[in-house]
Amino acid sequence: METIGIAITGSGSALPATFLDNQGLTELVETSDEWITTRTGIRQRYLAKAGESLAELATAASSQAIAMAGITPQQLDLILLATSTPDDLFGSACQIQAKLGATRAVAFDMTAACSGFVFGLVTAAQFIRTGVYENVLLIGADILSRWVDWQDRRTCVLFGDGAGAVVLQANQSDRLLGFELRSDGTQNDCLNLTYTPEFTELIPGVSVGKGNFQPITMNGKEIYRFAVQQVPEVIDKALFRANLNVEEVDWLLLHQANQRILDAVAQRLNIPEQKVISNIAYYGNTSAASIPLALDEAVRQGKIKLHDIIVTSGFGAGLTWGAAIFQWGR
Repeated sequence: METIGIAITGSGSALPATFLDNQGLTELVETSDEWITTRTGIRQRYLAKAGESLAELATAASSQAIAMAGITPQQLDLILLATSTPDDLFGSACQIQAKLGATRAVAFDMTAACSGFVFGLVTAAQFIRTGVYENVLLIGADILSRWVDWQDRRTCVLFGDGAGAVVLQANQSDRLLGFELRSDGTQNDCLNLTYTPEFTELIPGVSVGKGNFQPITMNGKEIYRFAVQQVPEVIDKALFRANLNVEEVDWLLLHQANQRILDAVAQRLNIPEQKVISNIAYYGNTSAASIPLALDEAVRQGKIKLHDIIVTSGFGAGLTWGAAIFQWGR
């Protein structure tokens, strides 16, 4: 049986119109531009207005990716939306399918927080490799500003909103070279956006918890320790599966969580600074959107060239983490 390969043939990204810089944050909480920049590398972040939807952002990013891939929405077989912040708790992928006019596509959401894009990439690849689908749209999108406590200076300085998308297609040469995925629920309490029920008695003796979610809480020190320790290890495993050594890597594209994490991981892997893709200064942590956003920017700037080898890794709530190694283009 002939094996079917995968190629990433298009990328796109979209951002809200409004941004908030560090100076603006000083009017909300006791902080400073210097404090935020030295600890995170973030200078500003884009924030969706109350009326802006995740589906709109995701659709805009998707349209760009579809156009770059040279196909039409009607040719899509599957739409995967990696998000933790859907407009609808039942899922937003079908709304995007309708907005795109992708009438043939099956659409569903998947949640793996900041690892969502990498988990989605591997999931999409399985549908193509088994010959089930030929054209898959993978979107990473989040509007975390909806779920941030804007009085908590430990978290409100970190997060931004955005969407990124890629098109994966069946290909004669397999451009997904290797991957490794991991989860550890014993550390779940390090990063949460938790359901907190409101006691509601329906009739005597019968009560339910009325739905409500608390803002994001995070143990920053533990998350930093986890990322710096686990991400280089999972990348090493993925490189081994791809039969590659670190010197053959053209670009390191990590989830844009914190510049200090990016620097520490690159240092542990002996990857030089000029090979590290970073745009966290302008967008903050956009969760599942961060990797495809940075990928699209680097492709459109001409940094990433055809068949460049890219090591990508996502890590975050769950805790989840993973790495995937791919070549750009057919």
